[in-house]
Amino acid sequence: MTPENRSGAKLKQVFICKHCGRESAKWLGQCPSCESWNSFESVTIDRRASGSTSTATWASPEELSSVSLDSSPRLSLGISEFDRVLGGGMVPGSLVLLGGEPGIGKSTLLLQVCSHVARDRGTVVYVSGEESPHQVRLRAARLGVSGERILLLAETNLDAVLQHLNSLSPALVVIDSIQTMSLDGVVGAPGSLSQVRECTLGLMRFAKQHAVSVLIAGHVTKEGAIAGPGTLEHIVDVVLYMEGERHSAYRLVRGVKNRFGSTDELGVFEMVATGLVEVENPSLVFTGGKGHVIGSVIVPVLEGSRPLLVEIQALTTPAGYGPPRRVANGFDLNRLLLITAVLTKRARMKLSDQDVIVNVTGGLRIAEPAADLGVALAIVSSLRDRPLASGLVVFGELGLGGEVRNVSQPLRRLGEAGRLGFRGCILPSDSKLNPSDGQGVELLKASALGQAISLAFERDSAPAQERVS
Repeated sequence: MTPENRSGAKLKQVFICKHCGRESAKWLGQCPSCESWNSFESVTIDRRASGSTSTATWASPEELSSVSLDSSPRLSLGISEFDRVLGGGMVPGSLVLLGGEPGIGKSTLLLQVCSHVARDRGTVVYVSGEESPHQVRLRAARLGVSGERILLLAETNLDAVLQHLNSLSPALVVIDSIQTMSLDGVVGAPGSLSQVRECTLGLMRFAKQHAVSVLIAGHVTKEGAIAGPGTLEHIVDVVLYMEGERHSAYRLVRGVKNRFGSTDELGVFEMVATGLVEVENPSLVFTGGKGHVIGSVIVPVLEGSRPLLVEIQALTTPAGYGPPRRVANGFDLNRLLLITAVLTKRARMKLSDQDVIVNVTGGLRIAEPAADLGVALAIVSSLRDRPLASGLVVFGELGLGGEVRNVSQPLRRLGEAGRLGFRGCILPSDSKLNPSDGQGVELLKASALGQAISLAFERDSAPAQERVS
């Protein structure tokens, strides 16, 4: 017999994968879509009869060519690093999810955003389901936020929240956090998959109908995914992750989904006593401001439209017992295994009895293959116990045959290196760049890994110009 709730509406039990959002009529041990194990959770959904009455306004079909192009500008959040990740600000009517570990600084950033928008654009509604008004006021005082034109609503019932929002005309709505919200008539406790899904759908309908931007915070699970993730990430327009080492002062905001812009942008912040402040020159953060040391290489990487100089460190030590280990922090482990195999086979480096540890400083994670050559040279530097030539940057993809392959936008990488005072760059020989394109940086082209190693360690290491801040 089909269960019914108090209103007489039919309830249907389905199973949803908490990783990718796939729906199934029965429980499955492994998800056919994302291949994760034991990820299906039972969710009871209200399937109302098709003839039931409703006061909702139904949309009518219209020809696509007759739809007007709204030229409404994006909502600037007053923080350029945050606006950069969003693609220039929030699109009116968009639903944006900011995920991150508890204590990473989500609430701090959201309250600072509220302060800037309230000052420049109008009333902001801040819905707090985790803290009392007194606690929020204490944090605002610490951050120097006056609270003017910020309406604080300490409520966890989304029906009540939407009722208040319908009577207001806010420029921005902030929900902190989505895991604390609940809807009457939805089976499950706050934070359960069914509640998170239905609450997010309710906020999406409000955002689209009223053309109001909504920014919601979400906690992540121990696996690093947003709690209730698959369904949540599919519903919202933009998904941002806030990252950072727990004992580091720097925080990174990275986009993983954006219907209105690029997902490759990166925002860099520093946590200080008065909140999060923007980092104007991230390259100095990730390079550590240090000179050349053994096992250290500076690599220009691209994060969206922004070139960054990143320090990659490598350490090789004799394996004490058992098979040698390969450890990667901020770098793909499978990519590291590929690089060590190429070094062993093509460069005749004896790594079979060495532990190899690679670390990207500053808490940054590198995904692009342009860092391959830098990682390889850092490992060689540690193995030889000899630093690379000073004032040198390196970039290039490494092939299985030991060839150094071209990467995208070399001119932008060289420009950032030249701006910070680096005088030489080892890059792929097929980059199709002239010496005059180096923008003050000497171009040292290499077609193979062995040639790059020779250029890195045997070139004339005359004193290079000091890097500037």
